[in-house]
Amino acid sequence: MHYTDDLSTLSAHQLTGGFFVGWPDPPSPDKHLEILKSSYKVWLAMDGDQVCGFINAISDGLYSAFIPMLEVLPGYQQQGVGSDLILRMLESLSDLYSIDLCCDENVIPFYIRLGFTQTTCKSIRHYNRQNGL
Repeated sequence: MHYTDDLSTLSAHQLTGGFFVGWPDPPSPDKHLEILKSSYKVWLAMDGDQVCGFINAISDGLYSAFIPMLEVLPGYQQQGVGSDLILRMLESLSDLYSIDLCCDENVIPFYIRLGFTQTTCKSIRHYNRQNGL
């Protein structure tokens, strides 16, 4: 396993294998690649040439960042990959004042263990909309 923030040779083919478990309308590998390449910062966990985990951040680059996605393939979960990705991203964003994310209730303890504090977040999700991702 190795980690990289270099997306220069990343292809959609490397993003297959079961990301977005339980998502009602997951992005295709091509759209997933587009999302990552449009992000402010990205870290990938790689097993050989295959991506087995990723995290991305969007930011103004000056004051704040938001982490919209952290995903680890099911076969790589519970092995520290998610923690490693979060810690690498936090280091990459350490010069910013504010780093936020929203998560489901069941993973709050994971993020608290990694230094996040619980705050109130409001969001809108269009779960029933097929948005062509």
